[in-house]
Amino acid sequence: MRTPELFNLNGKTALVTGGGRGIGAHICKGLAEAGARVFLASRKVANCEAVAEHIRHAGGDAVALGCNLERDEEVDGLVDRVLEHTERIDILVNNSGMVWAAPTLEYPREGWDRVFNVNVRALFFLSQRVARHMTVRGGGSIVHIASVSGFKGSREDTQAVVAYNASKGAVITLTKDMAVKLAPNGIRVNALAPGPFHTDMMNYVSQDDEALAEFHRAIPMNRSGGEDDIKGAAVFLASDASAFVTGHTLVVDGGVLAVDPWPSRG
Repeated sequence: MRTPELFNLNGKTALVTGGGRGIGAHICKGLAEAGARVFLASRKVANCEAVAEHIRHAGGDAVALGCNLERDEEVDGLVDRVLEHTERIDILVNNSGMVWAAPTLEYPREGWDRVFNVNVRALFFLSQRVARHMTVRGGGSIVHIASVSGFKGSREDTQAVVAYNASKGAVITLTKDMAVKLAPNGIRVNALAPGPFHTDMMNYVSQDDEALAEFHRAIPMNRSGGEDDIKGAAVFLASDASAFVTGHTLVVDGGVLAVDPWPSRG
């Protein structure tokens, strides 16, 4: 197979949660540009419809669906709703996530439970439902969206989001375990771990040029990630280009995890 064909998703169907904005929207556009039919699902269906309309206007095929991943019945029913429109799901991207900020010593149980319910529990049970379908259909690719925050700790004054960081660490380990268990079914399971990207989560610095410049100085590539940076990585893991890759978390962070955390002395 020639290299361009390895990345070709023509004839494939993808389901992307949290596809209405940010990294999820970028991934949806990338999968559609590679030829996939994309189903976007999130709690805010109007956002998904706007992204779907963008994809259709560009010549792609996309369908927007509403789904609140905090509700078990909606998680369980999402796959059935997609299969009302198509015969198969070849790609699942679990992008939906929740952040709840609070001081660690005062972190509420409600925040912890809601973050883990969306970021880990719903991710697993949606993957389980899709994996049953993929097993019957001969395989597929599941991509979880983790985070560089799942690899490290963070100071309270910069990221008071202990449940979020813990949930992303859980996703990274779950990726490995699911990959091993589902490999005999022809299903690959990988993850993307984005670092700083131009999304709503960066609003606390992106509105201030001086603060943004200072933020970027901590990134070896001296910039935040953009749409093209995540699209290529997502298409790689979704396509046959990564046919021998499973259980892997691909870090897309401009070098954040690679940098020495200790300041130079001399």
